[in-house]
Amino acid sequence: MNREAQKLRQISKSGWRDILLGVKAAHKRDNLSVISAGVAFYALLAIFPAIASAVSIFGLVADPTQLPQQLSNLSGFLPQEAHQLLEQQLSRIVESSAGALSFGVFGGLIFALGSSAKGMKAMITALDVTYETEEKRGFFKLNALAILLTLGSIGFTLVALGLILALPAMLVNLGLPELVQTILNIGRWFLLALMIIFALGILYCYGPNRDSPRWRWVNTGAVVATVLWIGASFLFSYFASNFANYNKIYGSVGALIILLMWFFLTAYAVLIGAELNAEIERQTRHDTTSK
Repeated sequence: MNREAQKLRQISKSGWRDILLGVKAAHKRDNLSVISAGVAFYALLAIFPAIASAVSIFGLVADPTQLPQQLSNLSGFLPQEAHQLLEQQLSRIVESSAGALSFGVFGGLIFALGSSAKGMKAMITALDVTYETEEKRGFFKLNALAILLTLGSIGFTLVALGLILALPAMLVNLGLPELVQTILNIGRWFLLALMIIFALGILYCYGPNRDSPRWRWVNTGAVVATVLWIGASFLFSYFASNFANYNKIYGSVGALIILLMWFFLTAYAVLIGAELNAEIERQTRHDTTSK
């Protein structure tokens, strides 16, 4: 029955058990923790120039001085040390003059694309491993894809910044009733989760070197990855804030270590979702691509 499945609901319980066992085996075979660590390293190299570019663009349409204060919305989501590190970087950037911010849109964005594209290429390589496909795309095609996905991630970050940081201030200025503000404030997190699912679906479709699958064959992994990432982020934030003392162990680089660990958890969740999608597709003999 599972080999004839054309939709997820046609997969039997035994099929789902085989999928989970397959994910477990693939996790060990593909050395997922090691690959996630590599992706996290490149993400750490890319994050600060990417933030500089995103804030520079944000500063052209809104008051960037609001960003450090509004970053408090993430205080329960990010570990305290990582939150403070990002807040310090944001404060340093927004203290620049308007001219510097305008220049940063071009200079910083070019630098960020070079760094972030390397991080995206690391993720693409990791996805190739999870889907057991060999990377045969040429230099220009692969780099163009990495840059496009990077631009998409920067655009996503800007929209996320608007939802997380700018929306609360906008609601206060609009003078809406408190109940309406509460509903909209809660709703923005659900909207952000849907955006993350959509973004991961795009990454799963176009990242690995393969024919793009239909959406129904990637949305399960995207949902699972989003749930794992959100849950792991909150748990790690709680653990780092209440039990682990990274600053005592690592000194001045403690905040960077925490941020690197958070990137590791992020990459791990994304790749688990990819492994799940790959195993789901292996359950059917039907073509799962959109060609």
